[in-house]
Amino acid sequence: MKFTSASLLLAALAVAACDSKTATTGEAATSTASVKAENIDPAAAETSGTKATAADEANATPAPAPGTIPAAKSGDAAAILARPQVPILCYHQIRDWTARDSKNAKDYITPIATFKAHIKMLADSGYHTVSPDQLYAYMTTGAKLPAKPIMLTFDDTDLDQFTIARPELEKYGYKAMYFVMTVSLGRPHYMTKAMVKQLSDEGNIIGSHTWDHHNVKKYQGQDWVTQIDKPTKTLEDITGKKINYFAYPFGLWNEQAFPELKKRGFVAAFSLAEKRDQNDPLFTIRRIIASGYWTPRTLHTSIVQSF
Repeated sequence: MKFTSASLLLAALAVAACDSKTATTGEAATSTASVKAENIDPAAAETSGTKATAADEANATPAPAPGTIPAAKSGDAAAILARPQVPILCYHQIRDWTARDSKNAKDYITPIATFKAHIKMLADSGYHTVSPDQLYAYMTTGAKLPAKPIMLTFDDTDLDQFTIARPELEKYGYKAMYFVMTVSLGRPHYMTKAMVKQLSDEGNIIGSHTWDHHNVKKYQGQDWVTQIDKPTKTLEDITGKKINYFAYPFGLWNEQAFPELKKRGFVAAFSLAEKRDQNDPLFTIRRIIASGYWTPRTLHTSIVQSF
């Protein structure tokens, strides 16, 4: 894929950059985890439904309506950390592997049949997708969630998320969170603005994923405008809705990013498999990469073990 400037080239490199992610982000462990998980019988694993504690049940507030978040309440970090984590999966490309795909890249490229089998397994196992608004309410107030909640997320704006993933999720009444990298909107192999709006109009949630996948830990000065302010405004113009959620490129974050994101109106941010920040768990919500190598059996076991 060719771009007309060096800045746009970064979008094409975003997926390739995933190949070089190290275990410090928690992503590189997915292949190892899949081998380990294959040896465990999911039937013997404990059901991964998230249950509220007795205190949560007594003080629970109703889950918010789609597209809304509860009244400004950040939640106590200790209380948030004490609640069971909701399983959150992260997908990137949904397409069949090619001879050019490296071994590492295949963790982030889920073959079409594999993806369909993943989603069928989730539905057959009784999982119910929840929105980030429901997750936020649960984390901050103990609001109730459906039995066996799970959140599905898609990063980087790839076209196949719209053409392949979207109709597959619709079969099961599932909704998802799409973290959009705006530099690639309308480019070959990526979604258009109209597609992003359609996803939003259909009840999915759109989140910010920077302009061109630049590492948040390296931001200085104008980077916050280029990578966060302008892309977020673009997404709000497209959807006509406030953008409340952010996903860190490569899953990389630092504490310095939290106040910058908060003052820009974000209420939560998503990382990958690293441990949550003990003081600000809302801005380090964990996800796991749903590896392209994983069978439905492996995915199920990984969900149970990881959350």
